[in-house]
Amino acid sequence: QLQLVESGGGLVQPGGSLRLACVASGFMMEYYAVGWYRQAPGKERAGVACMSSSGTRSNVADAIKGRFTISRDNAKNTVYLQMDSLLPEDTGVYYCAARGGDGCWFPRNEYDVWGQGTQVTVSS
Repeated sequence: QLQLVESGGGLVQPGGSLRLACVASGFMMEYYAVGWYRQAPGKERAGVACMSSSGTRSNVADAIKGRFTISRDNAKNTVYLQMDSLLPEDTGVYYCAARGGDGCWFPRNEYDVWGQGTQVTVSS
């Protein structure tokens, strides 16, 4: 059974940092492209960052460039999202997703598996 479990969310003050982790089980993540998405209250789920299975290609949404970094550790079957200089508008539920093969940025319905999400709240 393919499964992703996110962790690392929480309450942080504006300007603070968090590192989210997404651990895969039931499959080897090194053969999967991965993406981080977030869903703010009352809004649709939107892409935050993606990385190809090879790790040679990655991308971050324009509004987040320079603040968030995606990385992966295939030996640990884990993908990370380092979030720095957090803003109140970064608040939301963050999900990771995986799709077999290479590439980056896929339509949401093309992912093979999604995690259950982790809440990030940026507030003073």
